[in-house]
Formats: sequence, structure tokens, C-alpha cells
Amino acid sequence: MDLEILNPATEEVVATVPAATAEDVDAAVRRAAAAQRSWAGLAPGDRARLLRRFAAVVDEHLEELALLEVREAGHPLGSARWEAGNVRDLLDYSAGGAERLLGQQIPVAGGLDVTFHEPLGVVAVVVPWNFPMPIAAWGFAPALAAGNAVVVKPAETTPLTALRLAELALEAGLPEGVLQVLPGTGPVAGDALVRHPGVAKVVFTGSTAVGKSIMATCADRVKRVTLELGGKSANIVFADADVERAAAAAPSSFLDNAGQDCCARSRILVERSVYDRFMELLEPAVLGVAVGDPSDPATGMGPLISAAQRERVRSYVPESAPAAIRGTAPSGKGFWYPATVLEGSPGDRVAQEEVFGPVAVVIPFEDEAEAVRIANATEYGLSGSVWTRDVSRALRVSRAVEAGNLSVNSHSSVRYGTPFGGFKQSGLGRELGPGAVAAFTEVKNVFVAVEGGGV
Repeated sequence: MDLEILNPATEEVVATVPAATAEDVDAAVRRAAAAQRSWAGLAPGDRARLLRRFAAVVDEHLEELALLEVREAGHPLGSARWEAGNVRDLLDYSAGGAERLLGQQIPVAGGLDVTFHEPLGVVAVVVPWNFPMPIAAWGFAPALAAGNAVVVKPAETTPLTALRLAELALEAGLPEGVLQVLPGTGPVAGDALVRHPGVAKVVFTGSTAVGKSIMATCADRVKRVTLELGGKSANIVFADADVERAAAAAPSSFLDNAGQDCCARSRILVERSVYDRFMELLEPAVLGVAVGDPSDPATGMGPLISAAQRERVRSYVPESAPAAIRGTAPSGKGFWYPATVLEGSPGDRVAQEEVFGPVAVVIPFEDEAEAVRIANATEYGLSGSVWTRDVSRALRVSRAVEAGNLSVNSHSSVRYGTPFGGFKQSGLGRELGPGAVAAFTEVKNVFVAVEGGGV
């Protein structure tokens, strides 16, 4: 069976790749297990040098990788260039972690007690289609630095950048089998990888429903998991904020990648006293986002990933429904959907469920306490923004909102040097940041008895 990879902007087939079977998964895990032993046996500095070389090779192919992401995922070229750069930077950052896995010497009686960080073995990284290139690297870069081997299962619609990264890893000198990519379907390749007894940890990014299923499967073998799941993030705008700046920035917070972003600030909460002014400013900002050919550097929003995703988004906004703001989208081929802003209430379906499209709902609030209540009134807790000039309020609200990643007067959620993950139904564990490499290890404690030792 082959997978047809479509360009979502044109609906043209850009590639076909073989779909992995359960037997292919088993063979890949066995190869990974054999390669991991020698990879873990390298001196930490040698692993670090190879990963830095991998980063350098990625840097030499940034434009190629970006254009590949444009073709398979429909990302605007500027965004795809950032994503390729994020892979490079994360590899370089993670490389240093190989030499920073520091144990402890613990004072005990009768001898010496020390701890070591031991690699887990084989790690499975199951990647979604919305940001296929960087999210693959979020899993494999720190896992490799810790001495593990990695098998990546990309989404069946977007495997091309992950496949190319695996080729670049070999070009950089990483041993064969240390980083493998297996395109395939979730029910076949994904399920076989998650269930495989040779896999020590599963890193999954995707829907909350699938994440729960993976967690239940891994529980049977007490297999470690990191889950980055859904989101319904709030963008809270207080009356004392720079309202002009907040309105100008709002479109990027829910239109990036056509809204196919777990961190999308798709609930815009605005203090009632500035609500009308904010809406006046928001409309030209939304309509000013250029929608069209993602290979054009001027494009700000591309298509959705598929016809099925477009129909899902459309189900939240019937054509007859009144919209406060509705943009335009190209006609003809491509999975296009216009930027859409609704006015609503906290309990509305569109305010509770993850649409995963270019749709936001604006909700008024009276005071700080109500803003926090509305922000927390969902099952998710991934990200969010707080707009205010009051530093004390910024800190109070940031601490009160139940989310893993908050930005003040900004919509930035992801930095390779800071931890990323969610509260509640948005996930389990953290990726990125200074603790990412250690998250792919087990802590081993060793006590050495010393004769006559009084330590």
C-alpha cells in the first residue's frame, strides 16, 4: 500500500510513499535496539559533535526543507522557514545536553552514593500533520542526545520532511538505525509502534482522544509517555492594555497555520469597556491577512490540510450563521477556509471544542475574576495570552490561568530553550527546555560501601 501525499493548496499529488506494516515496525525497532547500544556507548562529547554536525547539515538544507513543508502541509513559506530553523536550533541546543546529564553525589553513611542518567533504549515519536517537521525534532533531538535510538511515525498526510531529516542525519554521520522514519497509518504502523515491547517510551502529539488511547495502551507495560494534546487557549485583553497592539496581534494568534495549532488563541476575552473599540480594530487586522499561495512570501495564511478538515471546521460555523468578521479565501482547487470571527458566550460549542481551523470567538467579561473563570472553563489548558500594562495583574492572572504556557503582551508559546506542555486534558509531561534531555533517561542510584567509612 502506498500513501498519496497531496499539496493542500492545489490538491495535486506531490509524492507517494510506501505505508509501513506491522512487520516493518518490528524490524525497525529491532534495528533501533541494536544501534542504540553502540550510540549510547559513545562518549557524550562524541554524541554532541555528531548532533551539532546534524544541525549544520540541516542548516545547509533550510530552504529545501521549508519548500518541502510548503508542498506537503500548505504552510506559508515564511512559517516553513522558521520551522526548519527551529529544527536546526533544537538539534544544536540538545547536543549540549549530552554533556550536561549530571548525576548527584548524595551524602550517606558507610560509603559513597551517586546517581546516573541512563538512556531508556528505543523511543517512538508519533508526529501530527499540523507541524510535522519541528514536532518530529522536539521528540528525536533530546532523545538522541540522551543516548536513545528513535523511530518516528509521521502523519500519513505529511511524512516528507521527516523522511528527509532522517536522510540528513545519515549524511551528518549518525549511525544507521539510530534515527528511522516509518510512514504509515495510525491503526497499523502507529498502533504497532505504540504496542511494541521493544519501545520504552512513546512521545505523541495529537488529539486528546487518541492520546488517551495511547496512554491506556502504554499502561499495560508501564511504558513511559509524553502527551501533547488539544487546546482551547484564551487571549485575555484587559481595558488597561495597549488595545491597538492587542488587536493587531490577535489575528496571528488564531490564524497561524490556518488555525491548525493546539496553541491557537481561539477564545478572545475582552473587557467590556473596550470591547467595541477592540472589535473595530480587529476587523481590518483580520481582513489584512493575505490568504493564498503558500509559496508566496507575502502570504500570511494558507489552506487547511484536507477536505475532511475543512468540513470539520465548517461544521462549527454554518454558512447561515452570522459572523462578526468573515474574510475571503481563494476559489477552485485547494482546501481553503476564510478567517472567521464570531461573537459568543463561554458555553458555546465553538468556545469549548477545539475547532482546529481559522475560527475565533470573542467573549466579553466584566472584571479580572470573571476573565479567569472564563479562561479556565474548558477541559483544556495548553497555552494563552494576557494583555495588560499592569505587571501585578499580569502575574496574578498568569498564575491563576490553568495552562502550561502563558505569554504576557505576546502570543509566543514555543521556544526551544523553555519547557512546553499542558495542564488538564492538554497533555502530560513537558517537551523542550533544559529538562528535555533528562526526560529521556532513567535515574540510576549506585551505593558503594567504603570500609571504615564514616561518611
